[in-house]
Amino acid sequence: MPAQTTAFAEIVDANTGYLLRAAIGFGLGSVDAEDLVAETFKTFLEIQDRFEGRSSVRTFLYGILYRKNLERSRKSVREMPVDPIEGIFKERFDSRGMWQNPPRGPDLEAVSEETEGLILECLDGLVEQQRAAFYFKEVERMTAEEVCNTLEIKSTHLRVLLFRARNGLRECLERKWEAKQ
Repeated sequence: MPAQTTAFAEIVDANTGYLLRAAIGFGLGSVDAEDLVAETFKTFLEIQDRFEGRSSVRTFLYGILYRKNLERSRKSVREMPVDPIEGIFKERFDSRGMWQNPPRGPDLEAVSEETEGLILECLDGLVEQQRAAFYFKEVERMTAEEVCNTLEIKSTHLRVLLFRARNGLRECLERKWEAKQ
């Protein structure tokens, strides 16, 4: 087997699981996630000469995966309107930046299997970039720099995306928990 084929097989073996989890984290079903990962590897083969080694191969692949997913979503759906961040901030925090009503502790809810389902439902309600930023940072535990490189954004934009994602998840979960009581 040629060395290039062996190297590519090793890259596929080492990264398929991570890419599948990321694609599922984007809200795709397992079949669509597998298709997206296959497209990612196909694109990697086509553009591998552009990989300069400034990031890890995994980060490079995440970037391809993310852009491929954006292409898919742009074809099928328009993005949701921008949320009014200033109003949300004033509603949730006082002048010192402290919670007006602290978030409900997840320890009571975490033991429930339905909580995972609720979180997944709430993640599906986030804007694509917010969901991706949250997934990469909180689930895959990528560094802020890696997330910024993958999503091709600046660190200030990442902080805004993470704030909006966390706040959106919190609001959604609160609504769903209140509805259950």
